[in-house]
Amino acid sequence: MSGEGGKSLQQALAELLTVAARAGVAEDRARTEALSLAAALAESAPSAPVDWAKANPGATTQDFFDSAVRGRRWRGAPTAVLSELIAEGSAEKVAYAEALAEVASAACTLGEPTMRVIGNASVAAAAQLQAAGARPLQVGATPVQAGSTPALPATSAAEAGQAEPAAAAEAVEAEPAKTVEELLADLDELTGLARVKREVHRQVAVLRVEKLRTEAGLKSPTITRHLVFVGNPGTGKTTVARLVSGIYKALGLLSKGQLVEVDRSELVAGYLGQTATKTADVVASAAGGVLFIDEAYSLTSGDNGADQYGREAVDTLVKEMEDRRDDLVVIVAGYPEPMEAFIAANPGLASRFRTTIGFENYTDDELTDILTGLAEAADYELVPEALEKFREILATTPRDSSFGNGRFARNALEAAIGRHAWRLRDVTAPTKDQLRQILAEDLTDDPEPPPEAKPEPPGESEEPDQSEQGDEA
Repeated sequence: MSGEGGKSLQQALAELLTVAARAGVAEDRARTEALSLAAALAESAPSAPVDWAKANPGATTQDFFDSAVRGRRWRGAPTAVLSELIAEGSAEKVAYAEALAEVASAACTLGEPTMRVIGNASVAAAAQLQAAGARPLQVGATPVQAGSTPALPATSAAEAGQAEPAAAAEAVEAEPAKTVEELLADLDELTGLARVKREVHRQVAVLRVEKLRTEAGLKSPTITRHLVFVGNPGTGKTTVARLVSGIYKALGLLSKGQLVEVDRSELVAGYLGQTATKTADVVASAAGGVLFIDEAYSLTSGDNGADQYGREAVDTLVKEMEDRRDDLVVIVAGYPEPMEAFIAANPGLASRFRTTIGFENYTDDELTDILTGLAEAADYELVPEALEKFREILATTPRDSSFGNGRFARNALEAAIGRHAWRLRDVTAPTKDQLRQILAEDLTDDPEPPPEAKPEPPGESEEPDQSEQGDEA
């Protein structure tokens, strides 16, 4: 929520930290994550860094954009802390997801919000709530008026028939973790990915039998559990990695089952010697779960070839994988050919990554299903004409290696939600259908911005973020 009667980022952050304390999450970690999410959502809003810094005293404009880069992966997927709470079956996972949704809503108060910020925030809030099994966003917000601060639809805990947070904390017990069968069913429900599903099912069968043979005192070959995911952006790699982490935990191969997602910037430091420590710390945070390294080939190659910082990170990673081999799984991901070169660059990698799973591009029908699912999660409905318009857009969109797949669908929905809000700007009392329905015109190019609005920075919709199936690596 934002604007009149809505929460500021400071207020939303304070409420999230209260939930984090109940859940046993370190305050600094929860704060940093929430601020990164807010920055990622408000990145296109002029003057957003100034308002963002009010909730993060001493922060600079560069800090804002650095945080935005880190938070982009959570625009369509649960944050790292929420993922851990879900993996643990924490009693606070729903409350934490709701607090994150409020942070997303509060991002609309930063600077001079653009229509894109509204779409970003709506989809991100829905992703947090859906991941935790919380209620969907409820439509009923006042449409955006020219010159006003936009508001996201939301409901209070009382409206949802929930108890106050303190009472809820006492009454709710941690939920039992999902079984292997339930997690495999979740995998099978994903749109497309037929080959991926078959390979994961095969891998689970092999690992299950290996575990049973070991428990029975029989000889069994040691099967590496580490995986290579190859495919273009947005093909669901992070979503599947998250399910794999839960499956391995359910099989008794991992103690926690959380997913820690990183890229080169989170492994490599600015000086030699520091990289080893930084990489080791990241691996330690993933112990008991899955470490997911996106664009892993960036560690061993670049515009000028391999660099010593990346090699130091890889050497440390190999050592940590050996030291923690009983309670750590590493999944590396990226484009097919660069990933082959990455694995071949270090003998330690080649011996540990023996299973490669390929992720194919989505078909038009699958992308339409993904768009529909994302819209439903955010409590919007695409009318038939809007779906037809999306298919027309897909038909004229090049499908080279830079095509975003599920991310393309998510970007389309985010933009459509912003246009939808602008279309209703002069409607005093819109009906529920008007508030929910995305029309074909909402999927066309942006209308002329109001005089006081500033254009978004070029390329904003092509940023390299990763997240759920609508925003995947």
